[in-house]
Amino acid sequence: MLDDVLARIKQNRLWNFPGGIYPPEMKQQSNGKKLSTLKHPDTYYIPLKQHAGNAGQLLVQVGDYVLKGQPLTQGEDFRTLPVHAPTSGTITAIGDYTSSHPSGLNEPTITLQADGKDQWCERQPLDDFLTVPPEQLIKKIYQAGIAGLGGAVFPTASKIASAENKVKLLIINGAECEPYITCDDRLMRDRSHDIIEGIRILRYILRPEKVILAIEDNKPEAVKAMQYALSGANDIEIRIIPTKYPSGAAKQLIQILTGLEVPNNGRSSQIGILMNNVATAYAIKKAIINDEPLIKRVVTLTGDKIPQPRNVWARIGTPIYHLLHEAGYQYDERFPVFMGGPMMGFILPNLNSPVTKVTNCLIAPDHFEYQPPPAERNCIRCSACSDHCPLKLMPQQLYWFARSEDHQKSEEYNLKDCIECGICAYVCPSNIPLIQYFRQEKAKIAELALKAKLAEEAKQRFEAKQARMEREKQERDRRTQQAAETRRAEMAKQQGVDPVQAALERIRQKQAENAVNSKPAIKTITGEHGEILPDNSDIMAARKARRLAKQTQAADQGENNAATDKQAAIAAAIARAKAKKAQQQAESETTSTPLATTTVEAETTETDPRKVAIAAAIARAKAKKAQQQAESETTSAPLVTTTTETEQTETDPRKAAIAAAIARAKAKKMQQQAESETTSTPLATTTVEAEQTETDRRKAAIAAAIARAKAKKAQQQAESETTSAPLVTTTTETEQTETDPRKVAIAAAIARAKAKKAQQQAESETTSAPLVTTTAETEQTETDPRKAAIAAAIARAKAKKAEREGKINNV
Repeated sequence: MLDDVLARIKQNRLWNFPGGIYPPEMKQQSNGKKLSTLKHPDTYYIPLKQHAGNAGQLLVQVGDYVLKGQPLTQGEDFRTLPVHAPTSGTITAIGDYTSSHPSGLNEPTITLQADGKDQWCERQPLDDFLTVPPEQLIKKIYQAGIAGLGGAVFPTASKIASAENKVKLLIINGAECEPYITCDDRLMRDRSHDIIEGIRILRYILRPEKVILAIEDNKPEAVKAMQYALSGANDIEIRIIPTKYPSGAAKQLIQILTGLEVPNNGRSSQIGILMNNVATAYAIKKAIINDEPLIKRVVTLTGDKIPQPRNVWARIGTPIYHLLHEAGYQYDERFPVFMGGPMMGFILPNLNSPVTKVTNCLIAPDHFEYQPPPAERNCIRCSACSDHCPLKLMPQQLYWFARSEDHQKSEEYNLKDCIECGICAYVCPSNIPLIQYFRQEKAKIAELALKAKLAEEAKQRFEAKQARMEREKQERDRRTQQAAETRRAEMAKQQGVDPVQAALERIRQKQAENAVNSKPAIKTITGEHGEILPDNSDIMAARKARRLAKQTQAADQGENNAATDKQAAIAAAIARAKAKKAQQQAESETTSTPLATTTVEAETTETDPRKVAIAAAIARAKAKKAQQQAESETTSAPLVTTTTETEQTETDPRKAAIAAAIARAKAKKMQQQAESETTSTPLATTTVEAEQTETDRRKAAIAAAIARAKAKKAQQQAESETTSAPLVTTTTETEQTETDPRKVAIAAAIARAKAKKAQQQAESETTSAPLVTTTAETEQTETDPRKAAIAAAIARAKAKKAEREGKINNV
């Protein structure tokens, strides 16, 4: 490949690159006047980072006095360039200040107040650079803070050091292809000898076989000036190339001169070629020969808003507005100011931002040169951007990937190779600002790469820390063990016995003693053939003792169960006695109603005595009231009594019959259980009967008296109403006849039995309380006999409960 490069150069021909455009040049506005110097500002703003790389470390503090050319920062390697004081003065501030960047964000900046003396620091000029080793020259270039002034601002020292002894062809770029910019053109005209001297310094360091200075054919004055500076020397060859944008880009210029393409994601040094700008060569000469760091550069001031466009020397840190104002610019908020050319430049968000090493042009247009960008429209897939791309990229695809933030696809389509020439946006009919999307996507990819790098470095630091901690732990353990062995040897020497072995022996003895005390000695016996067998007699005896203990425990538990069974038998006897008493009372009260007996017994033996008592009381009250009314109304119709009583007791005879059947079934079941269980407990009956007349007879008597009074009142009302209506019996008989006379008769019998039982209990309980009758008669005026019956039932339930509790306590 290297030989091919030289062979192609010797052909003395030019190649072409794909794509490209021919925009209006607009260079005649500013290249007609020689380089000049404007009035210097009073305050400079020097950004710490003005190149492609990291910012250096501060060497000054607020309040320090510095001289012109004094370094303000220092770096750790060739990729971290220092910055220098553009004049003498005092550091008044170190902090954030607006940047000369499309974002307009703040960045760390040193503020220098000039003292007007412009006093240089100590310098050491060099008359003959050929006497200095190339390594020292590279170091001096680095200390001068020189970066590529063609637009990339890549550290020049790093670029030269990485390509040393690899370069066959050195190209000096003087094409300056972008419209409006003429700083390199004017520099070649006015400083041609210094440029030639800088090129020869580079040739001495790199030792290439061929050096070529490339200039576009639209700069004839610059070509003549450089040829005159060479004075017939043949160590540098000047090649004139056709004007075409972007012929000044590094890869495109290499392709024009050699016909070779730089590999994707690669550098030109890989094919034996290194390129530098003419302004960079001039800065190298000033750094090596004059010992002047990079503190100023040529800036093109152009545009219709500037009365006299020109190229001026501007010191790094000069506020842009000061520079424009000194050139006659009048601020107009309708028209922005561009930094850089119209193709690759950007609108300055703040005119107070400073001049940096990358500032090569400032354009202040008016309404003839500038119009607001038209509205962005949808991509129509016309492929104009791809057809004109000088790198054969696919901008339309990169546009979609950038919008969707598909970083992987963007890298696969070689977004890094984009030189941001702006051709794609220039030719786009939809007015899509493609370069903005590509710049944003590059920034995001770089941010992700930085985060990944930092994460990997953090991981490596963590692993190194873990390894170091492990080594330190092992070292501590080793020292501890060594110290213990030393102490052990000293004690053994003093006492004559190894203390560790003695301690271990004591521990073994103690463990043996504990084992003897905690475990019985294993007995052995001799077998028939003389073998030794274990004696398990003690183990068998222990097992036998445990079995006896379990049997004794079971016997004690059986006695406890027997006592529990006895209590259960007593409780069962009490229950049987209650059932039998209820049966006897029902038989004595319902001799003429055999069907009702079973129902009464069932209700008496209900599982919940309180509920049973309440239900029985309600039924008795209703039955008695119905009986009295029937007797007074149907003196001549005895057969109607049953029907009338039935309907007065229950509004729905069918439901009453169902309830009665359920009660009879329960009573019959309880009666059978009681008869089978009480054959041997005849005395329990008497006990239950005695407990039925419990302490609270007074409440039961009062409730019964109230019920009788209400029944008597109802009977009297019935007699007074039916004296003159003997025929009503027939009507009542007809209406009261139910569809199911059998169920009606059953319900009536149940009601009569309940009523008769309640009456007998009341008479037997109130023999000693004659005054209660009077009280009950006074309450005959109660309007609702049903509520009175419920109250009486509740009272009887409470009496029964108290009686049951007393019985349990007696047991």
